[in-house]
Amino acid sequence: MLTTPISAAAGLRLVPGFFDRKQQEELVVVLREVVRRAPLFTPVMPGTGKPFSVRMTNCGPLGWVSDQHGYRYRSTHPLTGESWPPIPEILARAWAELTDYPVPPQACLINYYGPAARMGMHQDRDEEDLAAPVVSISLGATCRFRIGGTVRSAPTKSFLLASGDVLVLGGASRLAFHGIDRIMAGTSTLLPDGGRINLTLRRVSSPKTGCREETITP
Repeated sequence: MLTTPISAAAGLRLVPGFFDRKQQEELVVVLREVVRRAPLFTPVMPGTGKPFSVRMTNCGPLGWVSDQHGYRYRSTHPLTGESWPPIPEILARAWAELTDYPVPPQACLINYYGPAARMGMHQDRDEEDLAAPVVSISLGATCRFRIGGTVRSAPTKSFLLASGDVLVLGGASRLAFHGIDRIMAGTSTLLPDGGRINLTLRRVSSPKTGCREETITP
């Protein structure tokens, strides 16, 4: 396994091609079943109600949502009221191999990017357990990823993430601002419509407190 340190922030590691093509195709099949049980929905910004340009869903005991009331984790789908499907074993194995963290992830956020979708600079800070890394998996079209420091005004660095690549945000990079500048059309044949899927594995609660629903407002 080739791990590439990224100089933008300490603790940030890129693992190019962690999932080979066959594994990527397996993941797409597994994710179709997740989406069948927990359909994609369009989140909105707290306060303004402005819709995101991505659609999303989750799997795991907890799922991240955003609506006019704030950012938070909840144990059920906001539209169906059903529990989220479990995190697929292939993703649980990837977490164990890449992080060596003593407890498993509790949430896997699934973001679907169409050709025009973006993600503004933000921090992953809605979790109680900030000692746990964040594992980000790219499937489909290549994207231009941007990362800065722990304050929004810090200098940024950008690089490409291709299908099968995995990014681990740990250490100082755990709270770094990051986002997706653009999706690059024609860079992958994995998804029929040429879009991109990002899977973000996170630990939400401290191992001492266990799994519970979290409510976090902006």
